Amino acid sequence: MQQLQVNLTIPIPADSVLITKVQLEEFKRLELTGVYWTMRDLEQRINKKHEWIKENILYPSRFKKILDVQNGGFVYYPSGKGQTWSFQAVKMAEFLDKYFNQIFKQ
Repeated sequence: MQQLQVNLTIPIPADSVLITKVQLEEFKRLELTGVYWTMRDLEQRINKKHEWIKENILYPSRFKKILDVQNGGFVYYPSGKGQTWSFQAVKMAEFLDKYFNQIFKQ
């Protein structure tokens, strides 16, 4: 646990609040709850083009078996022309964090 012992008053601006790290993480998670990303959203989130995303994340079997809605995952893989990718934002964000090293390790 971090400790700081001082006798001083620090003003907090009226337009600011103090919250715990746990509360901050919960707010971040709630921000994505019920949100679905498109491929373009995912490209912007990880700063990679869709070709790279498909080759390194979506199509490798080790990830597809986790991601594909057909396997109980949270990514809709289009099955025909005109259909679009759909990603459940909360779960995709968690996946990207959890598998970051495996995704980007070449």
